Amino acid sequence: MQGVIAEQGMNEMWGESTVKLRAENAERGQLFNDGNYAMFIHWGLYSQLGNKVDGKTYYGIGEWIMNPRMAGIPIPEYKKLAGTFNPQKFDAKAIAKLAKNAGMKYIVITAKHHDGFAMYDSNACDFNITKTTPWAKDPMHELADACRAEGLGFGFYYSHNQDWTFPGGGKGPQVDENGKAATFDDYFVKKCLPQVEEITTQYGPIELVWFDTPGNMPKKYVQQLVDVVRKNQPNALVSGRAGHDLGDYETLGDMEVPHKNVKGMWESVDTTNDSWAYAWYDEYWKTPKEILRRLIACVGRGGTYMLNIGPRGDGSVPERAARSLRESGEWIRRYPQVVYCTDASPWEHALPWGDVTVKGTKLYLSVFEWPTSGKLYLPGLKTKITSAKLLKGGMGESIKFSSSNGWTIFNLPTVTPEKLVSVIEVDLAGAPDVDPVFGLDPEIETEILAEFAKVENAELSHKRWMEKFGEWKSVHHVHNWTPEGKATFEVDVIKSGDYNVSLTYAGEGRLVWGVNVEGGEHIQNEQNSSHNYQKFPIGWVNFPTPGKYKIAVTCLEGNSKTSSLKAIRFSPVQ
Repeated sequence: MQGVIAEQGMNEMWGESTVKLRAENAERGQLFNDGNYAMFIHWGLYSQLGNKVDGKTYYGIGEWIMNPRMAGIPIPEYKKLAGTFNPQKFDAKAIAKLAKNAGMKYIVITAKHHDGFAMYDSNACDFNITKTTPWAKDPMHELADACRAEGLGFGFYYSHNQDWTFPGGGKGPQVDENGKAATFDDYFVKKCLPQVEEITTQYGPIELVWFDTPGNMPKKYVQQLVDVVRKNQPNALVSGRAGHDLGDYETLGDMEVPHKNVKGMWESVDTTNDSWAYAWYDEYWKTPKEILRRLIACVGRGGTYMLNIGPRGDGSVPERAARSLRESGEWIRRYPQVVYCTDASPWEHALPWGDVTVKGTKLYLSVFEWPTSGKLYLPGLKTKITSAKLLKGGMGESIKFSSSNGWTIFNLPTVTPEKLVSVIEVDLAGAPDVDPVFGLDPEIETEILAEFAKVENAELSHKRWMEKFGEWKSVHHVHNWTPEGKATFEVDVIKSGDYNVSLTYAGEGRLVWGVNVEGGEHIQNEQNSSHNYQKFPIGWVNFPTPGKYKIAVTCLEGNSKTSSLKAIRFSPVQ
């Protein structure tokens, strides 16, 4: 893998620590808590390069292009870019309208990223968009006004620790223009603190200040910044990446959508392709269905989803990104009750066909994989159902349902009523009471991730890595297997019979895996491994009767010390 960074090193950079956003007249945190969906924007000098410098393309996140780990552009050369930055196609009203049409409730944009260039009119440092570019406008005023006109919240991203161009800034020059040694205090007092004062006083009410990468920044500095936000914007939230447990909520790792419910107030930050800032080559856009899958997964796990766009250097938004946002937004307008003001799924994880969100005594089943048999299986629901409807826009058609072995079975048409995601509204007699055990769907493949296993004589941990610079991947995996090591999964079976078992894993060379049904069959098989978590078949197992079973996975032979188990999958043999 290229650019592997240890989990500990990444955590030190992001500095996660903590304690949801609101429209202008709402209480503090309400829009974050109820809106659940926001737009992130990464836009700056780096955007006009688009990851190409002197004819060479650099693959990775564009906002780091000047850093030595990317193109390594010297500070004087990088600052010259301001002389050609002229974003004539920037349209604040169109961007705010795009966010509104996407179903997003607020926008957070980069006021200053690690490169130190302020994208607003700053008096604290001349390296800013109004003083050093031929455009000489403040786009933040335009965007703040456009957001308010659309009824959206507005907030700023601010890199408070890293500043690569100001003397004394984190990872920046250590001497000033006169050759005198510069300290972090010089940067903080002369630039950072005054700029946070500016962004919290010059743009009207804001919803959020999104600090980033505190690293080893001392607590006294972070506290001063938080105090400024509290004084000037008492209704604004502060991101967990401020550091030192001074933020209001937790931000998960970049591009990370959790698989199990997360307690407390949190957000996932993601991007519409692989880069945060614009990269000319990056056309790997998330489809409307994938955006909805990740959004509903975040809401279903109890959090908020902030999805990034990266405008080009001329200020325009790539149309393919905008199209995906608009199409997914059209779906949200038809089914707002699925996304806004909802609670986490009582199953605490996704289901084979989709996901669940909750509003009071109503369940909303978002069906991504439509069952062509006309039967949808819901395991573990204990609360009585009073009615169920298949929604079509604002209308609902009653559907029949039955119970069997602790499962609910809904009778559906064989053709999905929606192109992207169909929705079933389930009314309950009371608050949902659920057994969150994984049910093996009798028609659709069921994947159970390793993080849901009980692990003995091996290790279960979370690791992250970068496949391109800044493109984060992550996995919870079982590794460091001993001869007695096993990962045990509990499953609930509604239909007895044979199921094909596959494992998703990585490792080196030859590996022999065993799968054991407690009180039943044992199977094992040898397969080669891969570095990127491919799915390998192991064999069939039989569940003789409906009910609950425990399934143990073991690494029996081969390079077991390198083996890394990500998931087990069950497909009914039909």
